[in-house]
Amino acid sequence: MRFIRYQTKNDPPRQGWVHENAVGPIEGDFFSGFRRLELDTPLEAVRLLSPVLPGKIICIGRNYAAHAKEHQAEVPDVPLLFMKPPSSVIGPGDTVFLPPQSQQVEHEGELVVVIGRRGRWIPAEEALGYVFGYTVGNDVTARDLQRRDGQWTRAKGFDTFCPIGPWIETSFDASDALITCSVNGEMRQMASTRDMVFGVRQLIAYISSVMTLEPGDCIFTGTPAGVGVLKEGDIVEVAVEGLGSISNIVRTEPVH
Repeated sequence: MRFIRYQTKNDPPRQGWVHENAVGPIEGDFFSGFRRLELDTPLEAVRLLSPVLPGKIICIGRNYAAHAKEHQAEVPDVPLLFMKPPSSVIGPGDTVFLPPQSQQVEHEGELVVVIGRRGRWIPAEEALGYVFGYTVGNDVTARDLQRRDGQWTRAKGFDTFCPIGPWIETSFDASDALITCSVNGEMRQMASTRDMVFGVRQLIAYISSVMTLEPGDCIFTGTPAGVGVLKEGDIVEVAVEGLGSISNIVRTEPVH
């Protein structure tokens, strides 16, 4: 099933569900009990928002060996964790802004896990029971600042650097799905989730040994090789087979 956050006209954002090309609202909340209401609006008539407003965004670095190699970096022995702030989240069709502090902003297309149950010290064999669903993400990165700072908070944390969408799919097999990223229609990244160094079960087990996972938390599972620079006017689109795609335009951030 596909779950969304959306707006119609000037109405407040609300949670809903999608079937084929129609949208219906839900009563309640994705993570604490809900009831689906009637499909009443064409999908094309709504504005899709980021499907979740995560409390935490936990990301995995160098989780594809080819991506580590393109940066002359070693593949980690254990998952390499970093975080993005919730203020970086945007949705489908929103603008990615290039900050004046960076001259090298790059795309990183990824599969995103959305947590559905609270958990700590989750065994790997039970990990999928804590997953609500999956969505598509772009871990936008200021690469020059990442190299300069030595740690990644600033490079990963700018406003608009975390596109998520278009929906959360609850029926999805993350073991072998194609991830692609294109810029202006030109393919930049392509790989399968089977190429991940650490799979979804391992990531949930490892992360939950460090911090409690809460409903709505998002795990960005790492990006394949092929990351590249974004510039003013680019259209960047990330797609995951079976999940859909998220597209965003790139603009220079106005300096106030």
